[in-house]
Amino acid sequence: MSPRSKRSSLAANPVLIGAATVLIALVAVVLAYNANSGLPFVKTYNFKAEIPDASGLIVGNDVRKGGSRVGFVSAITPREGTDGSTGATIDIKLDQKNGPIPADSRIEVRPKSVLGLKYVQLTSGRSERMLQAGRTIPLRYAGGKPVELDDLFNTFDEPTRKASAENLNEFGTALAGRGDELNETIAGLRPLLISAEPALRNLTDPSTGFARLFPALERVAAEVAPVAQSQANLITGLRQTFTALDRVRGPLQETIAYGPEALQAGITEFPQQARFMRSSTELFRRLRPAFASLANASPGLAGAFEAGTPALRRSPALNRRLVTTLRTLEDFGTDDRTLQGLAQLGGTARILKPTVEYIKPAQTTCNYITLLTRNLAKVLSVTTQNGSSLFTGPVILPEVPDSEGGPAAKPANGPVKGPPEPPRAPTGRLIDSFLHSNPYPYTAAPGQPNECEAGNEVYVPGKQVIGNTPADEGVITEDQKVGAK
Repeated sequence: MSPRSKRSSLAANPVLIGAATVLIALVAVVLAYNANSGLPFVKTYNFKAEIPDASGLIVGNDVRKGGSRVGFVSAITPREGTDGSTGATIDIKLDQKNGPIPADSRIEVRPKSVLGLKYVQLTSGRSERMLQAGRTIPLRYAGGKPVELDDLFNTFDEPTRKASAENLNEFGTALAGRGDELNETIAGLRPLLISAEPALRNLTDPSTGFARLFPALERVAAEVAPVAQSQANLITGLRQTFTALDRVRGPLQETIAYGPEALQAGITEFPQQARFMRSSTELFRRLRPAFASLANASPGLAGAFEAGTPALRRSPALNRRLVTTLRTLEDFGTDDRTLQGLAQLGGTARILKPTVEYIKPAQTTCNYITLLTRNLAKVLSVTTQNGSSLFTGPVILPEVPDSEGGPAAKPANGPVKGPPEPPRAPTGRLIDSFLHSNPYPYTAAPGQPNECEAGNEVYVPGKQVIGNTPADEGVITEDQKVGAK
């Protein structure tokens, strides 16, 4: 069989043709399936990039540079920052001819269509240092999170739509029927623009140097930038200072308000002090002989200094021993419990202040506390072999109805008939029975008359007196030489 006939027989074999067709189809399917992961035997330039949010990005999305596809996303990995923030790290494969890229290149996730398809925008940086394969572009070179379509739609929520409708209605109502006024307003702006034209022309004239204004501001900002932190610390310190001043603004305002009076007092008093200074000068002039006589007194002073020197030498040791005591006092003074105790003492003092103010005149005006202690001392001063003695004197009152000598149905108030005295008639005799009681006498306390009534009440005969007596007993008590009303 000739070779030509043999080749014709292989081409005519349907089994071989079908097998070749299936093999080609399988290769095409494999290539199509792996197209998003890169074609085999094609060299790539691989690196990673940190982004704040994958934002719907999926493996296989395009990586574009200048609008052209230069690679694809091969992997997406979640990332957690040291400060607790979250993000993602994406693996990017570029065609070998598009790498390497500058180390400060910018990565940004951008939408490709309204349906949510994304791609990665790669913008080359200006750094002369190139990013090595396998290295990572840090997060600071990543763009912001892209605005999603649902985020855009969510801005027009029901309150926003309602407010927009109200704004359109209000603005429409405000402008409706006011065409003439608007025309007059616009016509009135013409003189303003005509007058503003020469001013703006002068402002933009090269001789004014207006073009150098913003570069100069830029240079000023550049010079201030190195001390920005110092300025910030200064502002922080000023804030603390002003906060402290705010707490004392009341006393500070009062101090400022009294300033003119203080200045006026200085104007008035300084001339008087000048006379005092002149007098002092004369005094020291007259003391010069006395100072000169110190030479004669120096032997005696030398003896005093000699006696005092050992004591002064022992003073450092005493000072060292006092250090522990002073530290203990300092710890006691700064202890929270001490401060709390002082605060509670202050509260106690505030609580006791009304009581003390009420009781104070009983001693400062009426001398009652001193009299009480004196009388108590007298009670205990008389002693016998069995102990102290207290002398008492009974007051015997007649037992008549409603008298002060026993239980009564009502306070005694008037003359009553008592038992008869033999040998008189059985009609009895009249007895004056008037109750005199002053349970809370005046002690010159606040709200009371300036009167020391306790122990000084004047007996009013023939009249019932319950409470304070009508007379003014003054403020003189026993052992007081002078009293004032």
